[in-house]
Amino acid sequence: MKASRSPARLRSFGIAGQGGAIACRSAFAIAAMGILSACEQNTFVPPPPPKVEVAPPVQRPFTRYLETTGNTAAIKNVDLVARVQGFLQSINYKDGAFVKEGTSLFTIEPDTYKLKLEQAQAAESGAQASVRQTEADFKRQQELVQRQAVSQATLDNSTAARDNAQASLLQAQVNTKIAAVNYGYTNVVAPFDGVVSAHLVSVGELVGASSPTQLATIVALDPIYVNFNVNEQDVLRIREEARRRGMTADDLRQLPVEVGLQTETGFPHKGRLDYAVTTLNQSTGTLPVRGVLPNSDRALLPGFFVRVRVPLDQVQNALFVPDVALGSDQSGRYVLIVNGENIVEQRKVRVGPLEGELRVIEEGLKADDRVITAGLLRAIPGQKVDPQLKKVEAQPAAAK
Repeated sequence: MKASRSPARLRSFGIAGQGGAIACRSAFAIAAMGILSACEQNTFVPPPPPKVEVAPPVQRPFTRYLETTGNTAAIKNVDLVARVQGFLQSINYKDGAFVKEGTSLFTIEPDTYKLKLEQAQAAESGAQASVRQTEADFKRQQELVQRQAVSQATLDNSTAARDNAQASLLQAQVNTKIAAVNYGYTNVVAPFDGVVSAHLVSVGELVGASSPTQLATIVALDPIYVNFNVNEQDVLRIREEARRRGMTADDLRQLPVEVGLQTETGFPHKGRLDYAVTTLNQSTGTLPVRGVLPNSDRALLPGFFVRVRVPLDQVQNALFVPDVALGSDQSGRYVLIVNGENIVEQRKVRVGPLEGELRVIEEGLKADDRVITAGLLRAIPGQKVDPQLKKVEAQPAAAK
């Protein structure tokens, strides 16, 4: 038989149960307070500095150029005209052909002028005969006067006749030369090597009737000029550099000139400086300058719009940084560098031209500076970073 539980025993059990529950709750509260107390005692540990890639500037020689734009122009451009009157007998070239100096291009009714030349030559021959006759008569009269066989008046007449004959001979010789020149004008030839335009007259047309008639145009393409302008600041800089290097005006005329077309990479056409105007244009503040370039392949035509650059000086140890490392704000261009305490600094710089992926830094950077080249978004000026040194490869200069 199971022993029955008495009310007193049950009450004693209930009291004991409530006391155990209270004890458990107290233990739990003490444990929670201990955990909270432990959390409040922990300190904040900041994250490590962000990693960024840094590299010193690349050092290599650099040529500083004056870069501008210009236009090509023919070194010779001549209108071929008819200098004598007559009917055009023949056209001796193809429109747009390249011809050599002395090539016959047009023929203008030569027969008439050939006859005039022969007529003048005949008159000259007659004048020469008269000179010989009068010269012989003068010598005879001179001997007779010495023997007092004739009067002085007779000798004077002989002298005058001789002088008139010599003058007539000179006149006949001049007429012959004029006739020969006019006869030469009937054959229009190329005055130099060049390309001849389309003919402006037709065979059988009367030319040179009242004024010289234009027949065509010939243009020399080799060499060729390039005209460009240099602003006043660059003129002052060039003059200062020339004085520093002891260059004369003749030396300046030998400066290289490099030209590139709009569809070309770099500046493949090489020449030299040829001429510079002695005064600046006051309305534009520029100095007109001209270069001359060989053009045997006729790649350059008169009137082309071209890019021009002239080398000014060379820097032996120029500083280059990757172009992606440069930033810009309202005050200009800058780079981010890491100082000796691994703190980011913003450095204002003056940049030069771009060569490949590297940009020339002309001012604001030192050779031992550590420039941030990657992780720029994690680099904040004034904050510490963990720099990872990465060497930037010195790329070869861009193809010229």
